[in-house]
Amino acid sequence: MELLLHACCGPCSMYPQKVLQSDNISYDMLWFNPNIHPEYEWNRRLVNLRLAADHYGVKLHEEGVCMEDYWKSKTYLEEFSSRCLMCYDMRMDMTAKYAKENGYSAFSTTLLVSPYQQHEAIIESCRKKAEKYGIEFYYYDFREGFREGQNMARDIGLYRQKYCGCIFSLDESDFKEKILKSMT
Repeated sequence: MELLLHACCGPCSMYPQKVLQSDNISYDMLWFNPNIHPEYEWNRRLVNLRLAADHYGVKLHEEGVCMEDYWKSKTYLEEFSSRCLMCYDMRMDMTAKYAKENGYSAFSTTLLVSPYQQHEAIIESCRKKAEKYGIEFYYYDFREGFREGQNMARDIGLYRQKYCGCIFSLDESDFKEKILKSMT
């Protein structure tokens, strides 16, 4: 299997990469996260994902830009019932399409490691995109290794964020002031 692993950030990629390598699954990663805001945070997470990819010796494809204005406009609510569903849909659509167009046999996502994400909604989005593009969705419930992955990230000095990435989750975070202060 040639897998394309969508990665939301370095820390969340650590445990899934460990699993894939221990299972001898050949994979590359894809950075496509236009949901992450502000741009400073988007860049910081990309830099840390590059470090995680280098740690495992994996190729990282980088696509997209920070799209803060789109999120603030809330036009996505015309099609989706929540920002999270839109966010999963947008990222999994790009991942499945990129995988199909670039010769991968399957795709997956590091979003499946987080106990804070909507696991079933991510699976549903991935399955829809797999069907749409005629490519396999490789499902693995990585959540059991979330803490281990976070510890691995800390051990190699990765930045570990305190919110999912979108501008709304930053506004809702109990750590908002601390997060904003770290950006200066």
